[in-house]
Amino acid sequence: MAGKKVLIVYAHQEPRSLNGSLKKVAVEELSKQGCTVTVSDLYAMDFEPRTTRKDVIGALSNPEFFNYGVEAYEAFKRRCLASDITDEQKKVQEADLVIFQFPLYWFGMPAILKGWMDRVLCQGFAFDIPGFYDAGFLKHGALHFCGFKVLAPQISFAPEIASEEERKAMVASWAQRLKTIWEEEPIDCTPPWYFGQ
Repeated sequence: MAGKKVLIVYAHQEPRSLNGSLKKVAVEELSKQGCTVTVSDLYAMDFEPRTTRKDVIGALSNPEFFNYGVEAYEAFKRRCLASDITDEQKKVQEADLVIFQFPLYWFGMPAILKGWMDRVLCQGFAFDIPGFYDAGFLKHGALHFCGFKVLAPQISFAPEIASEEERKAMVASWAQRLKTIWEEEPIDCTPPWYFGQ
């Protein structure tokens, strides 16, 4: 879709990996469609995954007791978050589509990507209380909580034991899906879906 902006948050150390190939084909296919594609390569950026006092520029709202969530929220309101956080928030805010490209480690995302979410998707920027799930600011878990419209995941199973042909098919399948990604409907992520109500 010409004129659309895409952010790929990429969390893999090796460019020649399957994840690297999936990221590369996404950049190529979406660029071919006329999209502006930005990649946040977290390992190449040496992105800091830890939530620390350094994320707040200047004085804390409560110097007696450090509460990261409270301090990040107050710093966001005062525009006093560290620049690596605000740089990523700007990319998210400008994006029409955000793709998270990562391997599964112990059934979850790598720590560097979890840290990106912890630091970037802070209260005030991504959600507020009240103001989450469908009322979140960014309209599957943390993403839906923040208001993202979540598309079905693209999962490549067991790439480490797949043949070269099977890995090529995984990349081709992703490239094919990207051709019509703008037409996809979000998956059902309503709170009753999560909590069985």
